Amino acid sequence: MNASTPSSVSTDLLSEHVTITPSILYFGTPVVLLSTENENGSFNLAPMSSAWALGHVIVLGLGAEGQTAHNLRSRHDLVVNLPAPAQWPAVERLAPLTGRTPVPVDKRASFRFEPDKFAAAGLRPQPSELVRPPRVAECPMQWEARVARAQPDTSGEFVIVEAHVLKVHADPRIVLTGSQHVDPAAWSPLIYNFRHYFGLGPELGRSFRSQTA
Repeated sequence: MNASTPSSVSTDLLSEHVTITPSILYFGTPVVLLSTENENGSFNLAPMSSAWALGHVIVLGLGAEGQTAHNLRSRHDLVVNLPAPAQWPAVERLAPLTGRTPVPVDKRASFRFEPDKFAAAGLRPQPSELVRPPRVAECPMQWEARVARAQPDTSGEFVIVEAHVLKVHADPRIVLTGSQHVDPAAWSPLIYNFRHYFGLGPELGRSFRSQTA
């Protein structure tokens, strides 16, 4: 083997790259369901896949015209619910729905207004402990959170939300017994990969920073 070629690089990845212009860049990100409070005291539930965590801060990228962004500008409580791969049909049932009425102009061709998103998805609301919006009972992990900052992105089409996670709820089947750790072998997030749904494959290895065996 050529000394300049790392042995870990598969030969089928060494071909010439091509330049492409994909319509979206969801290269494989977790799906979350966001519970927020509407102006009339009812609750909205929306799927999204632009979320990442830094410590106990969760960063969310939301469409500026959506009901979730509208809600979080004035009512800062939310729940970040993490579905399992088998729950993708419930997520997809939510996908063409919006809590905005009238439906924003740019959504009218593909979306319809739905006031009761939980029922439409076939999911059950579960009371939260520290925030007003309910959790999704069926989701294996639920993070109660509160917005610390919300601001437009550089394009003006999206809102970047930073929220502090206040409490984490987990199905005991995905928690290592006698610990505060999620069991990576038992937990699998639902992944949105170029508009297709996936779960995780077998473990490949672990970080040197891992605190679980």
